Amino acid sequence: MAIIVNIDIMLARRKMSSGELAAKVGITPANLSILKTGKARAIRFTTLEALCRALDCQPGDILEYREDSH
Repeated sequence: MAIIVNIDIMLARRKMSSGELAAKVGITPANLSILKTGKARAIRFTTLEALCRALDCQPGDILEYREDSH
């Protein structure tokens, strides 16, 4: 199972920097980086809600499921 995090795509569409998004969401740039690289083991719904509010998108715009190819 692979959950893909598309924050970089949404940042590009919104012409927003990672630092700006981190400030709007209220998380550290380091934690945002962990989310962006897909290394996070979990995400709080409050954080997901804040990301959606800041990026004006839906959770499905940020998170995507792709089946493993083995």
